[in-house]
Amino acid sequence: MEAGFPTDFYSIIERLNQVQPAEYLRSRNFLNGAVTRLSPYISRGVISTKTVYDYISKLDLSETYLEKLLQELLWRDYFQRVHQNLEDRIFNEISSTQENVLNRQMPEGIVNANTGIEAIDRCLGELYKTGYMHNHMRMYTASLCCNIAGSHWKIPSSWMYYNLLDADIASNTCSWQWVAGAFGQKKYYANQENINKYSSSSQSKTFLDVSYEEIKNLRVPASLEHSIEPQLKTTFQKYPELKLNPLIPTFIYNFYNLDPLWHSAQQGNRVLLLEPSHFKKYPVSDKVLSFAIELAKNIPNIQIAAMEFKVLRPQICSSELVYKEHPLFKHYSGRKEERHWICPEVNVQFSSFFKYWKVCKKTLQKNPRQN
Repeated sequence: MEAGFPTDFYSIIERLNQVQPAEYLRSRNFLNGAVTRLSPYISRGVISTKTVYDYISKLDLSETYLEKLLQELLWRDYFQRVHQNLEDRIFNEISSTQENVLNRQMPEGIVNANTGIEAIDRCLGELYKTGYMHNHMRMYTASLCCNIAGSHWKIPSSWMYYNLLDADIASNTCSWQWVAGAFGQKKYYANQENINKYSSSSQSKTFLDVSYEEIKNLRVPASLEHSIEPQLKTTFQKYPELKLNPLIPTFIYNFYNLDPLWHSAQQGNRVLLLEPSHFKKYPVSDKVLSFAIELAKNIPNIQIAAMEFKVLRPQICSSELVYKEHPLFKHYSGRKEERHWICPEVNVQFSSFFKYWKVCKKTLQKNPRQN
């Protein structure tokens, strides 16, 4: 698949084993920093945040070096819990109304990677090429969209989701709302000095080359004035007709669960279900869907079905149908199993991440690390 994001399970575990929490703490905010590059595999359910936590908790490192990476893993779990508790309400402003909305599309300059901010434009080009964008650059892009150009967060967040190998509804939607001030106390801004620092660039005399006092009152720059609604559509291939053994259980996989270790010791029919209605509502690019299908090849004897669950269900004559819980697939029926969480017992709604973090930290301290 894409250079830098192998899809075979051995290489994914190798990448996990190369995670360096101390380097992550030191350099994670820099474009060339020591980020884990595990997010596409976590989002597709190949591994979980718990998998990463279990690995780093066995390293011979102090809590100081582990805490920042643990926090970032728990941010992801927190967003999943927000989605789990709010369900479809996650697509409305979570805590505040986004202020100063000028349009409900997105800047054409961002879609065309022509914002005038060189570091952002380079990363937008890389996003289209590789399906990956550094988290800091995602925040910069969202800030340009929502807080400089005045776009409502919903359309541009769908555009970014469409293009990301690590497309995740909870993380993406909550992050865009956080930047836009709809899920937090204030909007997120970055000026040219900040962008230069973390992207190793030296651009000057741009519309962002101002102080933070000035940036909040900027007029919409010419490069972001024209707004469009990008056309987002997922296309499917034709897949062979399913062959299901009625004498064994059937395990349902989907875009959010491609775990090759899930019930791997148990005989069963294994079906990757790609529902057209799901991808009509939450479209992803051909690159992103192809990446997911390549990841599914780690699951022995997986079959692919591009159909609705209600069409698939009558074809399954097994005594048992098993799937993993996810808010986007509440319409499944059968035996539901939980996803893997770092703190499965901390499952109520918290108004902020830091309240969630404090409870999780206390919970984990009751269970000392096993070195």
